[in-house]
Amino acid sequence: MHPNGQLPAYEWNFSDVNPPVHAWAALRLYEAGQRQNGGDDRKFLETVFTKLLLNFTWWVNRKDPRGMNVFQGGFLGMDNIGVFDRSAPLPVGGTLVQSDGTSWMAMYSLNMLRIAIELAQEDEAYQDIATKFFEHFLMIGGAMTNLGGEGLGLWDDRDNFFYDWLIMSNGEKTPLRVRSLVGFIPVFAVEVIDAALLKKMPLFVKRLDWYLHYRPKLAALVSRWNTPGADDTRLLAMTRAFRASKLLERVLDENEFLSGYGVRALSRYHRDHPYVFETDGFRSEVKYVPGESDSDLFGGNSNWRGPIWMPLNYLIVESLRKFDKFFGEDFKLECPMGSGQMFSLRQIADELRNRLSNIFRRDGKGRRPVFGGYEKLQTDPHFKDHILFYEYFDGDNGRGAGASHQTGWSGLIANMITELHE
Repeated sequence: MHPNGQLPAYEWNFSDVNPPVHAWAALRLYEAGQRQNGGDDRKFLETVFTKLLLNFTWWVNRKDPRGMNVFQGGFLGMDNIGVFDRSAPLPVGGTLVQSDGTSWMAMYSLNMLRIAIELAQEDEAYQDIATKFFEHFLMIGGAMTNLGGEGLGLWDDRDNFFYDWLIMSNGEKTPLRVRSLVGFIPVFAVEVIDAALLKKMPLFVKRLDWYLHYRPKLAALVSRWNTPGADDTRLLAMTRAFRASKLLERVLDENEFLSGYGVRALSRYHRDHPYVFETDGFRSEVKYVPGESDSDLFGGNSNWRGPIWMPLNYLIVESLRKFDKFFGEDFKLECPMGSGQMFSLRQIADELRNRLSNIFRRDGKGRRPVFGGYEKLQTDPHFKDHILFYEYFDGDNGRGAGASHQTGWSGLIANMITELHE
């Protein structure tokens, strides 16, 4: 970490940014330690939290220069899925308003809030800091419905989906109707808190009540704080029940995002209906491609235009588990869409885990989808059980594609398999 709070992005450009998931990772490690050791390593959590306070402040000061709670730029994991190359200047006049950058920061705010609540159980000074992140979360939620005070919201009521928007130099506002996981990232900004944790936080609860009373419209956008959920839980979420349900209807549609091997990065709808954007002699097309890119756009590595990417699938599963904790077993959705089967959110999360696991399992013919048509890997006794973890996976058949050295991510699928059988 730089002394100013910046974390380097990647080896060829330290000054860029990746999605701010470090607080989420710290929470996962802390919770894993609780399960494994039966104790709370608060020293670890506090040490990481202190560093992340600097990083969060860096994001607020550097990536929201106008103070509008709208965050964008950087290598946010969705760099080659959209209409424009977001690492280069716009080829048309105007400003691109991104859905994912702001959503990542909403998630970051809730992760920091959750850590602060945990630390406040033994040190009441963290109640003030918890309030700070609650305020950030509310302001970001408000910004997503009224960007720059111009009445522009990223949610599209016609399609019931979040889109990026292009604001032209003449003030014209155009939604870029690409159905991609960019539009699902707001769902990751969700936290469910047990009421028991709040009993030691009277100052924090008093501040929350103040917001509910004096800023009811803002609080209602993102909070179900005054409505107890299952087991007396409280919900903070960027997407309330209606929007989350509508987004999940698309994600669970096998003609759109849902594959037999997980959730695609781009809707299969765009295979027969590419999204085309044209203006002033500029033309761009976004088409569903399940595996390797069919063009040299972005260096010929447009692996976001159809394949399955494990990290986002992991976050989808985790978000579903959090919503299920609040809504309980009675909240059900059709899965897959059109099947007539009604599943709870927990059951849907388990179904997605099963499909992701199918990438690596042997099928009825003894073949692993991850190896595709590579016969040596499928049948050679010296290779067939040496399972490689690829950069991404074909959205239609689960075949591994891209680099095969992404072993750091293999822990994600191992964790999902373990949880599935607990």
